[in-house]
Amino acid sequence: MKRHTLSLLSATLLSLIGTSADACTGLIVGKGASADGSIMIARNEDFGVNNWNKHLVFHPAQQNEGKQWKLGNGLEVPMPKAFLAYSAIRDWDAATSDPAGKYYEERGINEANVAISATTSAEVNERAQKADPLIETGVIEAVIPTLILPQARSAKEGVELLGRYVETHGAGEGNSLYLADVNEAWLMEIGSGHHWIAVRVPDDSYAMVANGLRIHGVNLDGADVLHSPKLLEFVREHKLLDNADPKDFNFAKAFGVIADPYNVDREWLGQQLLSASHKQATRQAQYPLFMKPDAPIAVPDVTKLLSATYQGTPLDGKAERPIRIDRQLESHIIQLRKEMPKELQGLIWQSYGVLAESVMMPIYNTLESYPLPYRSGSDSYSDDSAYWQFRSLTALANTNPDKYLPLLRGVWDKESHKLYQEVAVLDKTLKQTYASDKATALGLASDYSYGQLEQNYQLAKELRYKLMTDLTKSSEKKYSEAEFKKIMSL
Repeated sequence: MKRHTLSLLSATLLSLIGTSADACTGLIVGKGASADGSIMIARNEDFGVNNWNKHLVFHPAQQNEGKQWKLGNGLEVPMPKAFLAYSAIRDWDAATSDPAGKYYEERGINEANVAISATTSAEVNERAQKADPLIETGVIEAVIPTLILPQARSAKEGVELLGRYVETHGAGEGNSLYLADVNEAWLMEIGSGHHWIAVRVPDDSYAMVANGLRIHGVNLDGADVLHSPKLLEFVREHKLLDNADPKDFNFAKAFGVIADPYNVDREWLGQQLLSASHKQATRQAQYPLFMKPDAPIAVPDVTKLLSATYQGTPLDGKAERPIRIDRQLESHIIQLRKEMPKELQGLIWQSYGVLAESVMMPIYNTLESYPLPYRSGSDSYSDDSAYWQFRSLTALANTNPDKYLPLLRGVWDKESHKLYQEVAVLDKTLKQTYASDKATALGLASDYSYGQLEQNYQLAKELRYKLMTDLTKSSEKKYSEAEFKKIMSL
């Protein structure tokens, strides 16, 4: 790929102005609720253990000849005739878990601008499990993007396709996931071995999601609701609800576990941040599925939400589980922007490590190759891994959090602000250039994305060197505040 000089591009812009990810938090934003008219799906990928490297990957379009498609967990489905190209972020050991290297791909966008973030894991209650047991070799989080992104040409088609797979092959776990295109976004939930539901997010609203099933208060016959066949009959037959109302259906209560503070506290916190004017008591059994924000939601607002704690709220010191935790592996915000040229409609904001001490880096969906550090490393620390550079900063800062965390966050806040400004300006340039020279516009978007990944990897390394230097020098008796400022100056 022929790359422009990053420094020249940045100057021009500025002159113009194996276990599941079982503790995630997510947000879906309708196009009428966002500040720029984009649809957004966003999520922290939190893990059961602290450290699990992630690699960026791009899969080109391909023609298929095989009759059966074998996925990483034993699931086998008929092989589609062709695959769409798509981007993803996968586990570092994907190639050993699955020879095709497509295991735990987590999120991505395909060439039809269909995006998926999969998933926020959710508990299935005992009655639902007994009535319709989970299937070990069925659809699970680890294979959903791999299964759907190569095939779906719209978000709704993705929902329907995944639903058919669940009905035919079963599901191996309870999950909620987000599917979007430039026109609409859907929240989909899998509640048992063969039953699921999906709801289109209203354009003027957002959905706040933790680790419990959320869908309730929906009309099963509504135009914006899709679900497994005979869902109502199944719930009534097995008495999963005392009074199953098809016009006010509570899927979350029928199949999941509601009122768990581990989840509802985060739902309350997210809605408190975005809709503070709507006063709600803490620890309600269920919170509204969709809410309208007090102000249009921008990417920085989503980043703030995904980094939130309970400090300064009634749950400070009481809640078990904030949104920001040290077990974050990566965070992403996927924007679908209808006003951009087709190839530039998908934009992924990607961070590594703990978002509060990291930076969201913009990746246009035109990028098909990634710097080596974003494709390197294992579950053991190494200097050549982007994941480990970003993640180790939080670990080092926690040795003296009062001293280092504010400094670290200040550096990344400044970098984030610069990136938001640059992308806003670059989008205008790309649209103008695309009209007369499509190839140049697409190349410019790719070059910028590649360059920012490289630049922020180097910035993370530089920060780590400075923290290590200061930690070492802090043991010296005559070490001064002036020396600290000199070391940490950027």
